[in-house]
Amino acid sequence: MAAPLVLVVLVAVTVRAVLFRSSLAGFISERVEVVSPLNSWKRVVEGMSLLDLGVSPYSGDVFHETPLIVYLFHFVVDYAEIVFMIVDALTAVALYLAVRDYNKAMFKQQRLYLELKKYAPESHDLLRVPTEMYYIPLKVALFYLLNPYTVLCCVAKSTSAINNAVIALFILSTVKGSLLLSAVFLALATYQSLYPVTLFMPALLYLLQRQFIPVKAANPDFWLFTCQYGSLYLGSLVIVLCHSFFLLNSWDFVYSIYGFILSVPDLTPNIGLFWYFFAEMFEHFSLFFVCVFQINVFFYTVPLTIKLKEHPFFLLFIQLAIISIFKSYPTVGDVALYMAFLPMWSHLSRFLRNLFFVSCMLIVCSVLFPVLWHLWIYAGSANSNFYYAITLSFNVGQILLVSDYFYAFLRREYHLQHGLYLTKKDGSEATLILS
Repeated sequence: MAAPLVLVVLVAVTVRAVLFRSSLAGFISERVEVVSPLNSWKRVVEGMSLLDLGVSPYSGDVFHETPLIVYLFHFVVDYAEIVFMIVDALTAVALYLAVRDYNKAMFKQQRLYLELKKYAPESHDLLRVPTEMYYIPLKVALFYLLNPYTVLCCVAKSTSAINNAVIALFILSTVKGSLLLSAVFLALATYQSLYPVTLFMPALLYLLQRQFIPVKAANPDFWLFTCQYGSLYLGSLVIVLCHSFFLLNSWDFVYSIYGFILSVPDLTPNIGLFWYFFAEMFEHFSLFFVCVFQINVFFYTVPLTIKLKEHPFFLLFIQLAIISIFKSYPTVGDVALYMAFLPMWSHLSRFLRNLFFVSCMLIVCSVLFPVLWHLWIYAGSANSNFYYAITLSFNVGQILLVSDYFYAFLRREYHLQHGLYLTKKDGSEATLILS
């Protein structure tokens, strides 16, 4: 499988190199769907310029990236295009390795459940086979590298590509069972964009499964392991934050990054749900509704963890999707990361209800984004309501996609345990309703 992966990486790098040298690069770097006030390359360049002048990049209201990012590109700014192409390739390879190892573990678990007779005999049609799973890691890498969303973010030099790489390395470390590296990469992802803190529970559950530790409150091993992982995570986060303080000799970056993410002061249009709503909001209501909007990212973590505690990798996928939908400054790069995992759930296709409709919906919305932007900003024949309407449609499409996969996953699990064909007590066919 190494040769096809190398071929995919070479094709992806070639596409990016061609676009970097084309006249489209400047247009793409200005698209509000691709860059945000948090990850715009122009703002990173502005931060580096202020740093060269001996001024804190956080003294104004332009730069909101992390100190480590600005110092990293301070040394490699002349090779930024190469850096972003390498970062995308690294992300794809990390996802490839993570999915490959996860599939091996899941196949072993499936075989064990068959031996223990945890699956109903008539549900064997739903079992996954090695020939089906063999190409899934390559498909995941392909879905990430050649996804137009990922290509656009790379060409725009959006730092969301770096955040995706850190999350991919975190996923790989978790699947490999490395407690320390998983905590370190999760801390780096949280340090950069805050919202990945919700990935703590999926990672913890997966590592507990690898250690064969039951998730029970009465189990002392469970609490000991949780404290170990939590301590490594918090310790890594504190070290990174302190290192940033020593680089700048100031804590200004904390409010400029995390305060900016949480308070949402910049209402530049994007593909998220915040900007239009708060542009129309009365000032004295804004704090309350900011809290209501922000809580969406964190609120679903607890019920989803309870429901999917035996399936942490699927929980991780759902959490990534929730972050990309409900974060304050989303871009298409965030969407590309969780969509890369869709080939992993190809075995759910027989239970999906709206896949064709949702796919058409997302494609049409993606095409209409620049059209309605042009009508609003340049032609003057539309207004912000048009652009926000397509933004709402895009996010509704994402929600329908995720909920459809969630439904299909739960239905497959039920059929595995109770059989594919359900009957009532009188022998007639039963209808399964998941509520």
